[in-house]
Amino acid sequence: MPSRDEIFEKVRAALVDALGVDDEDVTPEATMVGDLGAESIDFLDIVFRLEKAFSIKIPRGELFPEDVLSSSEFVADGKVNEAGIAELKSRMPFADLSKFEANPSVQNFANTLTVEDMVRYVESKVAG
Repeated sequence: MPSRDEIFEKVRAALVDALGVDDEDVTPEATMVGDLGAESIDFLDIVFRLEKAFSIKIPRGELFPEDVLSSSEFVADGKVNEAGIAELKSRMPFADLSKFEANPSVQNFANTLTVEDMVRYVESKVAG
């Protein structure tokens, strides 16, 4: 199993390649969208690169559960409800959702996911 540092370096390389950012911009606390400028199409490329780098399979919607954010069951007036927060937490145990919980506006979700969350996600996949 790769070490945490090895995982971080491979995640960093995938993000640098997919997003065209500099190595030094990819820090554990950098947000995928706000800091690194990732757009929805970039996430497909990132998933592909992570699958290849770590020989893992990332099912659609597992890393980025966009279906929760577009469901009337979980979203009302542009905000994710308690059931939606619970669903996100159960599907994204690797992500720190505390900031998002404080202001659960759907448009804020994109600024929730950090590089550290990605590293924790990959760690859980390679350990699994």
